[in-house]
Order: sequence, then structure tokens, then C-alpha cells
Amino acid sequence: MTVKFGLMLCNQHPAGDPMDERFAELTEQVQVARDLGFDLIASGHHYLSEPLQLFQPVPLLARIAADAGDMRIASCVFLAGLTNPVQLAEDVATLDAITRGRFVMSVALGYRDVEFDAFNVPKGERTKRFVSNVDTAVSLLEGETVSLDAPHTKLDEVRMGLDTIQQPRPPLWMGANSDKALRRAAERAEAWLINPHGRLDALARQINEVYRPALEELGKPFPSEMPIRREIFVSDDRPTAMREAAPWLLPKYQTYYRQWGQHKALPADDEWADEAEELVRDRFVLGSPEECIAEIDRYREELGATTFLVRAQWPGMPQEEALGNIRRIGETLVPHYQREAAAGR
Repeated sequence: MTVKFGLMLCNQHPAGDPMDERFAELTEQVQVARDLGFDLIASGHHYLSEPLQLFQPVPLLARIAADAGDMRIASCVFLAGLTNPVQLAEDVATLDAITRGRFVMSVALGYRDVEFDAFNVPKGERTKRFVSNVDTAVSLLEGETVSLDAPHTKLDEVRMGLDTIQQPRPPLWMGANSDKALRRAAERAEAWLINPHGRLDALARQINEVYRPALEELGKPFPSEMPIRREIFVSDDRPTAMREAAPWLLPKYQTYYRQWGQHKALPADDEWADEAEELVRDRFVLGSPEECIAEIDRYREELGATTFLVRAQWPGMPQEEALGNIRRIGETLVPHYQREAAAGR
């Protein structure tokens, strides 16, 4: 089972940061990741992100593609319930052309009330809207004639004019936290995009008790590519990695925990602690190259994870430290698994 690495761009920056400079730094990170053998570049999606500043993914990914070389480009994730399905499909097809057929469409429901309220998506309609938008966008991308009579969209036997480079369409990954959402991902997507903050034992339960049985019931094989998002920091050893990453990593999750309420979307057996050591344990990959490889192997063995979307920088982390982490990952973890693949392991 070949392990590959993607770089999840830090698309969240402190208030007051000059965002033109932050953008230039992202392009440099993409170039470094490209030259070190990373497989993929990804960026996230949120609105009204105060206290953080955040770029929107479609224009960012379109520009980043110019520096990505042969790397794939992925949305991680589009909040598909907050858009129009026609716009979603057209954006995906455009990005597939810009990337010369190397785009991965990744979607998720979202969890923040402020975003749903901003787009006038009632609480009881969120999942229904998400499913409708994804199904409609997929049908359009596959060249089907589509009709839809929904409160937010009216389509009468329409087809999309723009063909995708990948046929029948770009691959679809779907984020999911709850067991119910995971069954939805099994039904609709080529792969579950495993979240960046789930604890390993809780994720293993979901894989073995929810995801695999759902796939078997649907007559679908386990994905040949299983993507997972993880926070990764490589240093001399685990205590040093904790000390060096903590000033940037922990405040990000405190924002998620105290202001955004992301922990509420997790299953009941995955309690999210506000204490540093407990939060990090079996969630994040921090340590020496050898320690990180051992952790990554656990995710591969227990979850079947193959593609690690690495977040190597967090809000406020200086560029030189981010580049140092990207380089350490690219000079130790990436070649280790490239050698494994070359040896047929």
C-alpha cells in the first residue's frame, strides 16, 4: 500500500497580516513541495473566518496550479451545501482543465452556523441541500441532462457545456465526521477524506464498523487510495517537535474548540480535550523522522490510509519555520515511502 504526501496549504492567517505577502509565501511552499516529491496540493474552504483571514479556494487553487508542476490539486474541501450546484460543477470542470486533468473534487457538509446562516440554509435543510448539490454537480460533470426543482435551484433539462479532462469526471472525496455522514460518503464518493483531528482509535472503529460494512453492502471495494488529513511536524524528537509546533498548532485548535465548535461534529467516542498533550495524542504526527514514520505506519495499517494531506504550517507560523518543516518532511518521510514503493512494499 503506497504512501504519498500532499501539502495542505495554511489558508488561515492572523488579523492584520499582509495577505499579499502570505500569498507569495504559499507559492514558495508549493514550489518547494513540488521539488521535494510531494504528490498533491490542497486548500480548505470557509467563510466569515474571523479572527483569521482566509483565501477562497477556487481562485487560490487556480493560481497555485501554475507552480504545481505535475502535482495534483485538490479542494479540501468545498463546502458544497453553501453553493449552487451549477457553480460547483462549472468550477470543478474549470479547475480540471487548468490542472490538465489533475484535479480532485473534495466536498463536505460543514458545521458552522454563521456560514449556513450567511447563505440562508435552514438548519433542517443542511444535509438535504448538501446531498442535492453534490448529486446534481456530479450528474452535470458526467455530461447528463439534469432537471431539478428545489427551493434554491431550478433546472429544466440542462447540460453543462464544459467537458472535464478526466472522464467521466474528477474523483470525488467526501469529508465526514459522524457515522451517518460516513455512510453517505461510502455511498456517494470514491473515498472518505478522513478528517485531520479524529483520534486514531475512533477512526479505526469508524473504518471497521461503519465504512467497510457500508461499502460491502453497496458492493463497492475499499478505496485503492484512502486520503487522510494530518498535522505533521518533524524535528529531532517528540518533545522538541511538541515545543516547536505548540505555539502555532495549539491556538488553531483552541479556535476550533472554543469559537467554531468543530469538536461537536465528532462522534461520541472521540472526545476532544483542550489540554495540549491529550489533544495531540493519537491525532497529530509529531516527532523525529523515525517517530513520524512509525505513526504514519499505524494509520496505514489500522485505517488503510495511503495519501497523507499534511498541514505543516499553522496560523502565525513564520515562513522560514514552515519551509523548514516542509523540507524535513520532504527530505525524510517522502523518500522513505518512495523507497518502499520502489521495492514493491
